[in-house]
Amino acid sequence: MKQVFLGFAALLTVSTVVGFAQPKEAVDITDAQIKEVLKFAPPAVDQTLRVIDMGGYQLSVAIIHRGPTGAAAGGGRGAAGAGRGAAAPGEPCGLKEAPPGTTPQNVGAIAHDDTVETYVVTSGGGTLVTGGQVVNGRRSPPESEVTKILNGPSCFGPVAGNIVKRKVSVGDVIVIPAGVPHGWTDIADHVDYLSIRPDPKKVLEHGYVNPHISQK
Repeated sequence: MKQVFLGFAALLTVSTVVGFAQPKEAVDITDAQIKEVLKFAPPAVDQTLRVIDMGGYQLSVAIIHRGPTGAAAGGGRGAAGAGRGAAAPGEPCGLKEAPPGTTPQNVGAIAHDDTVETYVVTSGGGTLVTGGQVVNGRRSPPESEVTKILNGPSCFGPVAGNIVKRKVSVGDVIVIPAGVPHGWTDIADHVDYLSIRPDPKKVLEHGYVNPHISQK
């Protein structure tokens, strides 16, 4: 985790010297703060750490903890979905039926309208499923936590089509473009990962700080 934090701190430092009118100082999120937030992860799963105003855009940083999926979870959901707020009802989205010759996968996937995500796996591992298209999905309601604090406007549901599955483990980095569905399966024990989320339209809560981060 410490090496991941050092790399992430460097990323934030670089972000402060390019582009628009931005903060004059680097922003720190310490390893201790991340671990403190992880203590409160279940059942929230997805925890935004901070939303930082970079001038022309915002940058959100989150830590996500997912437990076992499928049989390992004792008969729970077949896949790790979008996390906190994922089951909230919303307007229909995605395809009305799977493309010809394809079958929707039993993966609770999410696609974000505007947010690119960079995952940095810090503990555990599993199978990350990306690609395809959401079928018979539901949009995140405008006032939901997913829309306002976590990811911005998003579409949840099963996926079908051109899907890629890859095993991921500690140290792996995955960049997921906006609009690309993604979800988890085959998590034997857990997976923890940082998610770095640019917010170009500033739809996330300005200046948000996770309530479990100590301000001392």
